[in-house]
Amino acid sequence: MARRDSRKIAVAALLGTLMLAGCGGGGNSTFFGGEVPLENFTAEQIYGRGEFELERSKADDAAFYFAEVERLYPYSEWAKRALIMQAYAYHQDKDYENSRSAAQRYIDFYPLDDDAAYAQYLLALSYYDQIDEVGRDQGLTFLALQSLRRVIETYPDSEYARSSVLKFDLAFDHLAAKEMEIGRYYLKRDQFAASVNRFRAVVEDFHTTTHTPEALHRLVEAYLSLGLTDEAQTAGAILGHNFRSTEWYEDSYQLLTNNGLQPRAKGDGWLASIYRQTIKGKWL
Repeated sequence: MARRDSRKIAVAALLGTLMLAGCGGGGNSTFFGGEVPLENFTAEQIYGRGEFELERSKADDAAFYFAEVERLYPYSEWAKRALIMQAYAYHQDKDYENSRSAAQRYIDFYPLDDDAAYAQYLLALSYYDQIDEVGRDQGLTFLALQSLRRVIETYPDSEYARSSVLKFDLAFDHLAAKEMEIGRYYLKRDQFAASVNRFRAVVEDFHTTTHTPEALHRLVEAYLSLGLTDEAQTAGAILGHNFRSTEWYEDSYQLLTNNGLQPRAKGDGWLASIYRQTIKGKWL
């Protein structure tokens, strides 16, 4: 997060905070019983009130005051500080659209500043923190992945890059989970060809996720149901080579042997190609 200039800033702004203490975010401030416009206060005082509102968990009010610093003192150092804090406060208030807007303005205006990495990270979080259920549309997940990748590639040495890598992996896993959910839906309804397409996407595009072993097992199930035994055996062979200790391999092995088959690479389809890459150590 933007550096808050330690407690000295808060102390320095304390008088301004007290003067503004009666304000409810409407643009005017109560000062000894009289109405005093915000224009009468310094940037430092208004910024201090924003920090005060954050301290008491009033993120929406904090965002208002930080925005006022930017509006009233647009070219000041306080405006720059207030802009990143505005993005943070909006995010705390779960106002992701405005958080994203403030973060993007910071990146546009101060691309070389130390806090530009945090602004880009906040922008990514504005998408990432809205990823919740597998069943929802995954457009936000794609946007989160793109934004997190930008943090990783643009600011590789920042602390936010490390956090972004972890979140990127989780978001990537989330997309794979969506493919698995749809694939299982088709499989249960005997729409085997449609289910194969989903499980194939996991194996080919999301093979670094935790869903790959199950996807291979579901391919064994689907291909056996379609009578495509070469593909079923090859999926079982890949599963055995990479995930032999999993329950998914045990289930696939039993399913194949019950049908008089063995997990072995056969044919020349897409799975056979993956199996050859696996043996050569170029896959997973």
